[in-house]
Amino acid sequence: MDIERVKQKYQRNARLYDLLVRRPTARLRARAIDRMALRPGEAALDFGCGTGLSFDLLEHAVGPEGRIVGIDVSSDMLARARDKVRRNGWANVTLREANVEEAGLQPESVDAVLCFYTHDILHSERALSVAVEALRDGGCFVAAGAKLTHGLRGRLLNAITFAYSLPAITNVSGLDRPWTLLEELLGPLEVEEQLCGTAYVARGIKSARRRLL
Repeated sequence: MDIERVKQKYQRNARLYDLLVRRPTARLRARAIDRMALRPGEAALDFGCGTGLSFDLLEHAVGPEGRIVGIDVSSDMLARARDKVRRNGWANVTLREANVEEAGLQPESVDAVLCFYTHDILHSERALSVAVEALRDGGCFVAAGAKLTHGLRGRLLNAITFAYSLPAITNVSGLDRPWTLLEELLGPLEVEEQLCGTAYVARGIKSARRRLL
């Protein structure tokens, strides 16, 4: 990952991010968090948490007795996430500013991982390995975001997908199957197409057997 380019992009994006992103992604975000199958008292890792738009739904899932860890490389985005945490009084949210490829998370410390619209993270084997290592055996990893579609729909919609993705990502490759590296780490994923094929939700389970291979 080009960490400096990521920081530069989100320094520009942070001020208007919630206004531009909250409503268009609301249904996909809800579906992704539902697929995490979190239970009260569990721990969730929001890997690339941005401004914390997922925290409300994650809080509802794990409850006050659960725990949420948010990691992001952008101080500008995290400043807005911290403001959300403070305003809502979420005492069980821990935020860390860190390079996701070197986050140094405690192994097997969370029950589920969320990567929501984090295309650059999904194209970093080092970053994904950090997140998978933090996931407990049997834990759920859910990734969701933009993807290219095919056929007539692709000719009509892919230009729009590129247009809204470019301000937020540094690596435009792999938009046809953004979950490929995650699948290599976890094995076969359950993948749902959303929004006329221009978005996806991918879900995988960490297997102790696969980790040992």
